[in-house]
Amino acid sequence: MSKRGSNLPGFRAAQIEFSAHIRNPEVHPRPADVEERRMRIYLKLFYDNIENFLASAFPVAKRVLGNETWHSLVREFVHMHPSTSPYFLEISQEFLSFLDDRKPAGLPDFLLELCHYEWVELYLNVAEEEIATSGIDPEGDLLNGDVVRSPLLKILSYRYPVHRIGPKYQPSEPPADATHLVVYRKRNDKVRFLESNQVTHRLLQALEKPLSGNEALELLANELSGVDRQTVREQGAAILEKLRDAEIILGTRL
Repeated sequence: MSKRGSNLPGFRAAQIEFSAHIRNPEVHPRPADVEERRMRIYLKLFYDNIENFLASAFPVAKRVLGNETWHSLVREFVHMHPSTSPYFLEISQEFLSFLDDRKPAGLPDFLLELCHYEWVELYLNVAEEEIATSGIDPEGDLLNGDVVRSPLLKILSYRYPVHRIGPKYQPSEPPADATHLVVYRKRNDKVRFLESNQVTHRLLQALEKPLSGNEALELLANELSGVDRQTVREQGAAILEKLRDAEIILGTRL
C-alpha cells in the first residue's frame, strides 16, 4: 500500500512536511533539507504571530491561566485545530471553536464563557455597522413610538459572572443565578458593558422587532406571572430611558 501523500508532487509533499513541523515541532521532525537556524525563524514567526493575536484578544484568560498553561493551550490549538479561515481577525473565533469542540482537559469550567465575553468586545470593536443618524428621533417617545436599538450590541447570558473574573476571582462553580450582560459600542466607538437582569434581557430581545415600548412591555407583562401590569409599565419606562442614556437604544423611528 502506498504511503498517504506519496502520489503528490514533490513540492506539495514538502509543504505538508514543512507545515506539520511548524504546527508542532515536538511531534513532527524538521525537514532534512531545511537549515535548523532558518527553521527556527519560521517557527518563531508563526507561533508568535498567532499567540500575540490571541493574547490581545483574550488578555484576562491569559492572566487567569498563567504563562505555562496558556502557551500549552495555544500550542494545542495550533497543532490540533483545523482552522477554516485564513484571516487574522478570525483567529479568535477559531480559538473559541477549538475550546468548544475539543474541551481541553484541566482548564477552568468558566474559561469558554470568559473567552466568549472577551471575543464579543473584539467583535464589536471591529464591526463595520454604523449607528444611524437619519430616520431616528433621539428624543422620541419610547413608550408610544417604535423603539430603535443600536445595531452594535450583544445581549448575553452566562452561567458565570465573566465580567468579574480575573486572577483574584476564579469561581470553582457557577452561582445559582445566571449573569445577564449587554455589551455595546457607543457613538465614540468605545465598547462598554451593562450588567442587566432577566427583565431587561427579555425587553431588549423583544425590541429586536419594530415595537413601541408599550407593546414590548405588554409582552413582558404577559410573560411575568403574578406581576402587576402597571408596575411593569412604570419600571419598564425607567429601563428604556436608562438604555437610551447608555446609547443602547437610539430613540424612535421617524
